[in-house]
Amino acid sequence: MDRRGFIGAGAALALVPLLRQAWAATPAAVDHAAMGHGAMGAETMPAAAALGLPAGLALPALPLLRNQSALPGVFSAALSAGAQALPLLPGKPATVFWSYNGQVPGPTIEVFEGDEVRLHFENRLSQPTTIHWHGLPIPAEQDGNPQDPVLPGGSREYRFTLPQGCAGSYWYHPHPHGHTAEQVYMGLAGVFVVKSRKDPLAHLPEQRLVLSDLKLDADGKVAANSDADRMDGREGQFLLVNGAWRPQLTLGVGERQRWRVWNASSARVLKLALPGHELELVGSDGGLLQRPHRVDSVLLPPGARAELVVTGRFAPGHGAGLLALPYRRGKMMSAEQDVNLTLLELRRGTVAKATAQLPARLREIQPLGAPALRRRVVLSEDMANPQAMFLINGKTFDMERVDFHGKVGQVEEWDIDNQADMDHPFHIHGTQFQVLARRNNGVWREEAFLAWRDVANVSAGETLRLRFRQDMPGLRMFHCHILEHEDAGMMGMLRVQP
Repeated sequence: MDRRGFIGAGAALALVPLLRQAWAATPAAVDHAAMGHGAMGAETMPAAAALGLPAGLALPALPLLRNQSALPGVFSAALSAGAQALPLLPGKPATVFWSYNGQVPGPTIEVFEGDEVRLHFENRLSQPTTIHWHGLPIPAEQDGNPQDPVLPGGSREYRFTLPQGCAGSYWYHPHPHGHTAEQVYMGLAGVFVVKSRKDPLAHLPEQRLVLSDLKLDADGKVAANSDADRMDGREGQFLLVNGAWRPQLTLGVGERQRWRVWNASSARVLKLALPGHELELVGSDGGLLQRPHRVDSVLLPPGARAELVVTGRFAPGHGAGLLALPYRRGKMMSAEQDVNLTLLELRRGTVAKATAQLPARLREIQPLGAPALRRRVVLSEDMANPQAMFLINGKTFDMERVDFHGKVGQVEEWDIDNQADMDHPFHIHGTQFQVLARRNNGVWREEAFLAWRDVANVSAGETLRLRFRQDMPGLRMFHCHILEHEDAGMMGMLRVQP
């Protein structure tokens, strides 16, 4: 296939910007073991540099899902999930992904607080699926729980209205029990941005960065999960940004940009840093913080999001890119990441720019009051039992069992006690929580600042204390957001009564 035909064949996909320079860009060498493969007992996969995926091209934009409604305050659109073949590697057959509307990542949904959302969904896969609107405060029956599957060839309408005060960076992905990990690593995920009409950072230019793993076999196919993946959680040879490998973004000296960052990987905990530049943490899963916090790095577990304000400084002696610093999460069959990984390369703009103002106050966050009840959630592992390796309170997930009962409007305090040997990021549906404190080695330390979150990493031996309130009745899932562990049963259910 010639260059013109090659690029045209995949023009519907957001991954296509990877190919715009054909194969002119030479991929830099990557330590394969550092990407999570090659340890004793793990399968041997081809090294990233050997596969020929281009690196260093321009950061792809994330196309918006078009609103088909003419009514004010109503967002109406259609999504379908199906297979999509993309010519990806030179000399290899097209790679089959599963995608929303033929795009990987899926189309970006952008709405405002108060909008009514109407999504018509069609399942063109050979498996049942759902769409889980991760982090959004919506009715339980609209949240894509595994109890509400859309069968192959079926369709359904998702309808919900977004309350005031929920502006933030969310995402959507499948949630059918036993198939979630596969459907996400095959490509089914997209971002969902809820905006405020009184956004204090609306004057800043915005970049949206979706971080995801891609694991390919020697034939250029998306590799199936191995035993190591099912135990440790899947990591790939390629850590992509908006579907591109080590893309480039231009930043002016003195320029201030707002970055929304999603960790859409199955299992990778990302410790993000931007050496040589100023980095302010301004938002978490559930929107803006009370004020900016100057940071050197940000820890982003799978499923979590962060909003950052980046100021271009290009300090001498530092690299110019977004890095994932070394992080050990207790993997058993795969190598840990022990080197810096470059995710995004920053090009220095030719003209210095004025530094836009960063407000000292972003919004108010009121602490949740005294809890009406307290619960303990113990995360554990039983590697001697392949049918129930990952447990919550000693049990594996049962679709017919409700683990806890709560009430609408009632503040609950949970201690998430990780008695396992690896990190487990905790996620709950339907609400955001506030982390109060963490206990390590018997010592409690208060969280540094208030934030709204729906995912929090819990490292091995750590206890995380959080509070939340559910404002709508129904069945809510809570689980480890390493998707392989969720599928293997590290999940429970909370029934919220009116």
